[in-house]
Amino acid sequence: MNPHQSKIEKAKVLLEALPYIQKFSGSTIVIKYGGSLMIDDAAKEQFAQDIVLLKYVGINPVIVHGGGKEISKWMQRMGKEAVFIDGLRVTDEETMEITEMVLSGKINNEVVTLINTAGGQAVGLSGKSANLFNAIKIKSKNNEDLGQVGRINKINPKLVKNLSKEGYIPVISSVGADKTGASLNLNADNVAAQIAKEIGAKKLIYLTDVEGIFTDGKLNSELNLKQAKALISHKDIKEGMVPKLEFTIDALENDVDHVHIINGTNEHAVLLELFTNVGIGTMISRKET
Repeated sequence: MNPHQSKIEKAKVLLEALPYIQKFSGSTIVIKYGGSLMIDDAAKEQFAQDIVLLKYVGINPVIVHGGGKEISKWMQRMGKEAVFIDGLRVTDEETMEITEMVLSGKINNEVVTLINTAGGQAVGLSGKSANLFNAIKIKSKNNEDLGQVGRINKINPKLVKNLSKEGYIPVISSVGADKTGASLNLNADNVAAQIAKEIGAKKLIYLTDVEGIFTDGKLNSELNLKQAKALISHKDIKEGMVPKLEFTIDALENDVDHVHIINGTNEHAVLLELFTNVGIGTMISRKET
């Protein structure tokens, strides 16, 4: 391709993105940052660039993150073995200290720094920040004690909305506290869905290690709410995709227009999903049909 033709192709890409930029400008999008994306340096930098671009074209991104692999790594370094029940990490007092150190300290600061280095204005938060959200302890499905594991009980969306309005990009770790102030480890997918509901997000994007939702060997590029509900009991929906789909349905039933499940390790995954005609993963729509 000659240089002139290359420039034309770049112009066409911008023109393809224009209607989507116009459509989403002024709206809020919650993005759950996770998976292998968090350990790939090049992918992390591209993610930060994508987030800054969204902000500059008038979209308000809100980032929610977990960090399970990093928590397990640090537990191993400290001689602790990770134990899971129902896919949830059993969190004793020492594990909670490690979790909070990794999530609200190491990972949150890293994401904030990457976004700021790329030209944005990111602010690191946890559920404890100005009581952004409080939580209650939960037990396993068989009533087993999980330690300091919880779920969101109440969210105060004012802080996130105000930060976004003033030009900042909130970066939120999935650590909360109960009414006594005790720290609780929360599922980041659930936190992202709850925040998306409460702040009136137009879209919720889950960045994962898979291309989207597969059934019978095929990628479901688009689903509606009714179809998503029907897939909960499908044999191919298992492990971490089960709660992710449940949180997706909950978000859609509470006025989030679309939920996207995409592979975050693809180059500029967020931009490709939002600003191209085809997209790259699975988009689930709030409409029933």
